Amino acid sequence: MGEDQLTARVVSEGGFRQIFEVQGNEKLRKTFACYMSTTTGPVAGTLYLSDARVGFCSDRPLSFHAPSGQKAWSYYKVNVPLACLSSVNPVTMRENPTEKYIRLITVDNHEFWFMGFVNFEKATHHLLSPMLESRAAELGAWPPAS
Repeated sequence: MGEDQLTARVVSEGGFRQIFEVQGNEKLRKTFACYMSTTTGPVAGTLYLSDARVGFCSDRPLSFHAPSGQKAWSYYKVNVPLACLSSVNPVTMRENPTEKYIRLITVDNHEFWFMGFVNFEKATHHLLSPMLESRAAELGAWPPAS
């Protein structure tokens, strides 16, 4: 692993632990630069995949109006424990096949749409893996025999 890659990994791991207030032995598996679709438009940020959760944090704070009426700023964050994830669905738009999304659905039917991945197939593979591992473990087939 090159020095730049190692530095990026350390920054990602530290940022992840700080952003999501990670406790214990939780390990960061992958990070993905992407956009999250919101009602006000796409938000640039990082999608984090750990062995316990999928999280998203915007690259920059977004403005909103606080209950007091004052303008406030905050990072846009999403935190979904893997146990609360119902499905991970790669979606390719029929009208425009270059438009690809990954839709995460929680057990309480909240949907989160992510797009603009550098490598959509790789992101899809890594985000589907915990779902497949969980299903296999439920069936008593995880970990796979070597």
